[in-house]
Amino acid sequence: MTELLIDHPAPGIRRLLINRPEARNAINAAVREALHAALIAARDDKTIRAVIIGGAGGFFSAGGDLPSMVGIGAQAARARMEDGHKIVSLLWTFPKPVIAAIERAAVGAGAGIAMLADRVVIGKTATLLFPFLRLGLIPDWGLIQTLSRRTGATQASRFFTDGKPIDAETAAAHSMADFIVEDDAVMAHAIAQAELLAALPLAAFARLKQLLRHDENNNALNLPHEAHAQTACLTGPEFAEGYAAFKEKRPANFIAINEAPSPPDTQTRS
Repeated sequence: MTELLIDHPAPGIRRLLINRPEARNAINAAVREALHAALIAARDDKTIRAVIIGGAGGFFSAGGDLPSMVGIGAQAARARMEDGHKIVSLLWTFPKPVIAAIERAAVGAGAGIAMLADRVVIGKTATLLFPFLRLGLIPDWGLIQTLSRRTGATQASRFFTDGKPIDAETAAAHSMADFIVEDDAVMAHAIAQAELLAALPLAAFARLKQLLRHDENNNALNLPHEAHAQTACLTGPEFAEGYAAFKEKRPANFIAINEAPSPPDTQTRS
């Protein structure tokens, strides 16, 4: 199976659809590799003026492929994070308009991709979900920074710690979505938005985007620290318990884990 479907629904518009419908378009290594290559190709193709990202079968993405995360060592966990961060960095600095078309749900890493877009179109009954803490993980794919930029840090923290599905109206009220449309009109509206943005002067658009997303340290998303922290989480006992609870369809019991919490990585060392 081709993990990424690529087509051109309108002149100058490239559409990328994650294609693992049997897994609700969960993002595995093959998807990451295909998406990274497709984004580079779209960035460098002068005939492409905007990109749409969505999911095949009417479902955006269930996020990271959880079974592939279980039992991996620190080296593999770090490599996995850096693999995803290649896509995050590409989307954060992408010089052309990117539109996310959210059908049904954008979960975890899927929501991370959506929050990196310039425009987000969401179906009326679709949801966003940030389940990281329930699994013993931290938000990744740049979400700690991208969601904070959209909603403010306090509200982002609430969404992360609540870990509940966020409906389309709430997402729009907190700047996580730009347009709410009927469920069967998501892709058509995304294409229309892509055509509107594609008509902009792209050199000026790229400079505007760079200025909006730049910080003085050129590290706006803090990806190295995210990779370090998530590697520790992926290889720790809390994720083992979180995944076991997910598989067994029960609440996770993090209190029972007999391990003192590690000090924050930001602690001052003498």
